[in-house]
Amino acid sequence: MAKLYFYYASMNAGKSTNLLQADFNYRERGMRTILFTAAVDDRAGEGRIASRIGLAAEAISFDPGMDLRLRLEREADAGPLHCVLVDEAQFLTAAQVDQLATVADVLGVPVLAYGLRTDFTGALFEGSARLLALADALIEIKSVCRCGRKATMNLRVDEQGRAVAQGAQTEIGGNDRYVALCRRHFTEAIAAAG
Repeated sequence: MAKLYFYYASMNAGKSTNLLQADFNYRERGMRTILFTAAVDDRAGEGRIASRIGLAAEAISFDPGMDLRLRLEREADAGPLHCVLVDEAQFLTAAQVDQLATVADVLGVPVLAYGLRTDFTGALFEGSARLLALADALIEIKSVCRCGRKATMNLRVDEQGRAVAQGAQTEIGGNDRYVALCRRHFTEAIAAAG
C-alpha cells in the first residue's frame, strides 16, 4: 500500500538534499519518479530543485491552480510511475494535498512531500496543515539552533539581520532572509522585534 509522507523541518535542515537523495535512489534502481516544486520559489531557476550542498534536479513547477492528481494520472498513463516527490510542500493548497493523498491511495504511488511546518510567525502553512492532518507518516528532519538545541522555528530577518515580526506569509529567501532557531530563541527575537 502506497503512503503519503510529510518530511518537515525548519529552514536549512536539508529537506531538498533528502528529496534529491530519495529521487536518486529510485532512479538508480531503474524506477521512474516525478518531481514537483513550487513555482513561487524560483531561487534555483524555474522548475528546478537545488540544495545548498550543490545537488540539483529538474522538476515540474506547481502553482495553486494545478490539478496534481490529473497531471499524475496522465504521467501514469505514459508508463509505470514509482514515486512522486514534492519540494516546498508548504505551498501546496489543501485541495492539492487531498489530490496527492488520492494518488497514493488510488494510483498506488508513494508520495514524499518535503516542506516547512510553520512560517516566520509560527503559524502553519495551508499545505503543511493539511499534510499534518492526512499524511500516513510524519518525519521530522532535524536542524540546529545557534545554541545547540533543535531548531523548529523560522525567524525572518531584514537586511541588517534584525528579526521581522510582521509581513506577508510568503517571502522567498534563504540564509539572507531566514534563520532557523529553537522555540526559546525565536520567541525572544520576536518579542524584541515587537
